[in-house]
Amino acid sequence: MKLDGHNDYFFPMASTLLFKFPARKKMPAVDITWYDGVKNLPPIPAGYGVQGLDPNIPAPSSGDLKATLNPGKIIYSKQLTFKGGSHGSTLQIIPEEKAKAMESKLPEVPKTTSNHYKNFLLACKGLEKTRSPFEVSAPLSQVMNLGVIAQLTHEKLLFDREKKVITNNAFANALLVGPPPRKGWEQYYQV
Repeated sequence: MKLDGHNDYFFPMASTLLFKFPARKKMPAVDITWYDGVKNLPPIPAGYGVQGLDPNIPAPSSGDLKATLNPGKIIYSKQLTFKGGSHGSTLQIIPEEKAKAMESKLPEVPKTTSNHYKNFLLACKGLEKTRSPFEVSAPLSQVMNLGVIAQLTHEKLLFDREKKVITNNAFANALLVGPPPRKGWEQYYQV
């Protein structure tokens, strides 16, 4: 865990967090490394392509902070490397030459003109299929919330997936629950 500028009052200016997931059913073990912060970039793989900013993505703040790379993800499999923007953006195989060589074998990505937010609303109405399905985004959001708790506590946390508790830090575990819900909303606050 790397936290630059950590203190008890606000989140760090940069952090690198490692999440380790054991093998599950037929899925192998996997690691997710979260890089957060304007100047805290992951290693950029060969063949990544353009590393500039997309002019359609708003600036990260109205202050003096200037990002140098769009938010997004790099995914490594045994044979392929993918890059993608934030949220439900389409993944691209890199380097581009490898993507072109595989083009005939790849599934067709549905064409849509809606952005991430419009896609969500249209999916709620049943007019489009969501590009960020809840069966993926909900567990990923839970993982990222564990990362936020790790940023706050500045400690390595051990999470028991079966019991849904943090086993090595009582304060961090209490943050999983938060304050009690208002009357009538209890059913929506189940961990």
